[in-house]
Amino acid sequence: MTTTIAIIGAGPGLGAAVARRFGREGFDVALVSRSLERTTALAAELAAEGITARGFAADVRDPKTLEAALDAATATLGPIEVLQYSPVPQPDFMRPVLETGPEDLHGPIEFSVYGPVTAVRQVLPGMQRLGRGTVLLVNGGTAVVPHPDRAGTSIAFAAESAYGHLLHDTLAADGIHVAQLIVPGAIIAGHPRKDPGALADTLWALHRDRHGFRHFADDLDAA
Repeated sequence: MTTTIAIIGAGPGLGAAVARRFGREGFDVALVSRSLERTTALAAELAAEGITARGFAADVRDPKTLEAALDAATATLGPIEVLQYSPVPQPDFMRPVLETGPEDLHGPIEFSVYGPVTAVRQVLPGMQRLGRGTVLLVNGGTAVVPHPDRAGTSIAFAAESAYGHLLHDTLAADGIHVAQLIVPGAIIAGHPRKDPGALADTLWALHRDRHGFRHFADDLDAA
């Protein structure tokens, strides 16, 4: 039975590379982002390469739209075996800590905590029925080393990391593997470890090898 990878935050860089990598392995691909036009265009590119893909629109800060997109992906493509959560944080999430008030944390927490919790809860019953599944969380280096000029992501990524680690420990017995990939600094085309294609290979290996929770795309001091 063909199963599906759902890529939350699918764009022309990492999302497209992961779609191609998993598509080559026989997965159907659900591409989810705020822009249906963008995901539909990317799905057409993938279809021209022989990969079954569909685009869906959702805002990760709006749980209802995210739930609906994942339900539509399952109905259209089939069971979601792999969930990748890798949307790019908004620039205004990265304010200096002394300029960050409670209201400035609403967005980052919705984005990096409520979003992944919503997505996981929506796909988990299907993974449990399959008897297998993988959840891949992709975060920046502030998930590990908080940065005083990027308070929002530092706080929210830490919370997302804690959630992921709890899932890793709790779901292993159900055959569901949860892993986090830390990408220090920017994703860089042509970089030996942080090129989108290289990161896609790494994420495929995390799904295939199923060991450990936290993994690093590059050294933290290389950010």
